[in-house]
Amino acid sequence: MAKYQKKHSNQSTKTVQEAEAIARATQKPGQTKEQTRLIAQGIQKGIEQYKKQQKSRARELDKRLKSAKTKPASDEMESQVEPQVEVKVITRHHWLPWSLLLISWFAIGVFLLS
Repeated sequence: MAKYQKKHSNQSTKTVQEAEAIARATQKPGQTKEQTRLIAQGIQKGIEQYKKQQKSRARELDKRLKSAKTKPASDEMESQVEPQVEVKVITRHHWLPWSLLLISWFAIGVFLLS
């Protein structure tokens, strides 16, 4: 026997009930109880995975908020010291591609008319 065993009791009864209710609601005619049970298990795993993702996102958000609260004074001091630099982007349209395009259209027109 293994020294450590997985605990299957960490499933909440509310999640199991929700999964069974959804599986019964989407049950098709002629579907066996075993198939419905397997569908309910899949739905339950999906719900549990969703809840884990939401918990991790909430923890990450809490960490960000906490770090934002602890660093506002130092950030404000840095923003006052740093001068803001405006960057202007100048785009130039080159004449070569447009002239080649016009020459090719003119050549095609001459070819089609002759």
